[in-house]
Amino acid sequence: MLAWRIPNFLKEVGSHVAGIVQFSCLLHCFHEHVLDVTICMGPSMLPTFNTEGDVVLVEFWTKKTQAFKKGDVIVAKSPTNPKQTVCKRIAAMQGEIVTVEPQNAFQQVRHHVVPEGHVWLQGDNLANSTDSRSYGAVPMALIRGRVFYKMWPPAQAKRI
Repeated sequence: MLAWRIPNFLKEVGSHVAGIVQFSCLLHCFHEHVLDVTICMGPSMLPTFNTEGDVVLVEFWTKKTQAFKKGDVIVAKSPTNPKQTVCKRIAAMQGEIVTVEPQNAFQQVRHHVVPEGHVWLQGDNLANSTDSRSYGAVPMALIRGRVFYKMWPPAQAKRI
């Protein structure tokens, strides 16, 4: 009788493991292709986001349809360090001319044309943001997704 219980026990364990694997695959696909929860932190996006970090929702549909527009807040791989991500606002789209004001007395006004397949990213806090003014136009391929909702802190929850 004991010999019959072990195979049933193994079938039950196998069934649970299969369910966990299926759920994990579904969760992975959802995370990679539909929606992600991430933290935007640092001073570059003040006052939109807090320096200590805000929890935001990032959607990927806009990336798949290439429907980004000027003013969208996005999350992208950093052009200077691919291990990091940046949270910035799209200030200009491909083909637009961007004027960069001098940061000090030794610089001159610069004009850039955003190349095809690129966007110009800037933080909302221009005085404290490392963005396209430093590293130039960013390839759209580096964009991970569009931030559409600020979840945390709860008192500041809103659409972006």
